[in-house]
Amino acid sequence: MLILNNLRFSVARYFTNSITRANTGLFIKDLSTHQSRKMSSEKYKLSEIEGDLFNAPKTYSLAHCVAADLGMGAGIAAKFKQIYGQVGALRAQKIGTGGVAVLKDDQRFIYYLVTKDESWQKPTYDNLRLSLKAMQQHMLSNSVQKLAIPRIGCGIDGLEWNKVCAEINEVFYNDNVDIVVYNFVPK
Repeated sequence: MLILNNLRFSVARYFTNSITRANTGLFIKDLSTHQSRKMSSEKYKLSEIEGDLFNAPKTYSLAHCVAADLGMGAGIAAKFKQIYGQVGALRAQKIGTGGVAVLKDDQRFIYYLVTKDESWQKPTYDNLRLSLKAMQQHMLSNSVQKLAIPRIGCGIDGLEWNKVCAEINEVFYNDNVDIVVYNFVPK
């Protein structure tokens, strides 16, 4: 069984496929299709929509990537810093690379995936995976079942979405969680 699970993870990582379908006027890519149909994870859903992450329903926790220095001077991290602030509270958590800093926003959490040491660096897929697992543990401990994210690590950080998506699927496919990826499309 362990060998079969490892094989599933390998297949998921390298062959994550997406299907585009229309849903209430939005184009949604179901990014968990391969896992849910082939790996019988009916509790897990990963979908992608066009829209502004900051307009996600308040029932969804939010997550994005940062450096351990918490500079957040560019990209979507700068917007998180502007909206949620509390950089001092984040620094006080003293989270290193591969961890996750957390803020509470009413009934939801704001996750800061620490994927690199300094803002000028590029993250690795290993550090992203460690951060995702740290977030997963917090989500499980706090019964978080809805998460909205951008294409984490794929903007300024330069990671490849298909590989990031495979990492997300690998970490969460057994969990009861609905993850919505927001792709911002300027009008």
